[in-house]
Amino acid sequence: MTSPILVTGGTGTLGAHVVPLLRASGHDVRILTRHARSATDGVDHVTGDLLKDEGVEAAVDGVETVLHLAGGPKGDDQATRALVRAASGAGVRHLVYVSVIGADRIPLAWMRTKLESERAVAASGIPWTILRAAQFHDLALTMVEKMAKLPVFPVPGGMRLQPVDSREVAARLVELTLGAPSGLVPDLAGPHLYDLAALARPYLRLTGRRRPMLPVRIPGKAGRAYRAGANLAPAGAEAGKRTWEEFLAERLG
Repeated sequence: MTSPILVTGGTGTLGAHVVPLLRASGHDVRILTRHARSATDGVDHVTGDLLKDEGVEAAVDGVETVLHLAGGPKGDDQATRALVRAASGAGVRHLVYVSVIGADRIPLAWMRTKLESERAVAASGIPWTILRAAQFHDLALTMVEKMAKLPVFPVPGGMRLQPVDSREVAARLVELTLGAPSGLVPDLAGPHLYDLAALARPYLRLTGRRRPMLPVRIPGKAGRAYRAGANLAPAGAEAGKRTWEEFLAERLG
């Protein structure tokens, strides 16, 4: 009998793809969740809260591999440190973390929490793997949907994105989780670059909307970083295959 793989964020967008893949590989899964859930075949749930440091020790008890997917608008570094403390005490042998491309280059508070989370994982004493991924198609869609509700669609000048399919990120994370600890692996981004106008056009076409495009400028250091492409995958990164247009056709078509 092998120990279960602990997945934080196992009920989120990425976790919903990861957990079935882990089960298909023959592994039992334990999910740390803030809300009580019933167990299913091969999937157990432990109630806890990383930000409050509650239930974390119970979640890692008897676990050798942890896949840390949980994240939010703030406090990711605090949550990761709580997980690292518990995992270190429990003798975890492999800690896998999904981060964001540009975490070390974009001066935003949320990006800093991702970078601090990376540092906590690397300094944990636990053999580790970190994958930095681009913005998911799902998140890009949420952003475009919100902007399309405005009378004018704002287009930040010079800002480009490489949205990646969450299913491809999940497949890569499962591969890394079941493999040996690998440190910081090549980033994973989508196959194409888009500005906001290019992301919006197929969405507006599929939804039958028309919106005038309004160029805007992102101010400050963050704006300069985005215009310089600090959020884009560096040389040596891996590219997914599923495009934004294919994702939209499936989701909206």
